[in-house]
Amino acid sequence: MVTEIIRYLVTDGKEAEFETAYARAAEILDASPFCLNYKLARSLRETNRYLLLIEWESVSAHLEGFRKSAEFGEFFRLVKPYYRMLEEMEHYEATAVKSADQALAR
Repeated sequence: MVTEIIRYLVTDGKEAEFETAYARAAEILDASPFCLNYKLARSLRETNRYLLLIEWESVSAHLEGFRKSAEFGEFFRLVKPYYRMLEEMEHYEATAVKSADQALAR
């Protein structure tokens, strides 16, 4: 499993529009066999700053599976207006450092 981390700095006044677009895009992630989980978080201090975490089976599942799927076109259409607001888009893999509950569960 890999986690894709995407950080956005959304233009002031576009926050509701951004969240609506991602709520619609989330339906596509929910239907994707390559996406395991996702979460969109909003900064409490800078309310136009967002963090999107998407867990994929693998980098290949994301880039070769999801991005080459028929559904990706609609997903990208929904989020493309915010592409220029990206601050980071990167894949991360977990290390051995994690909470005790997670260590016991695996």
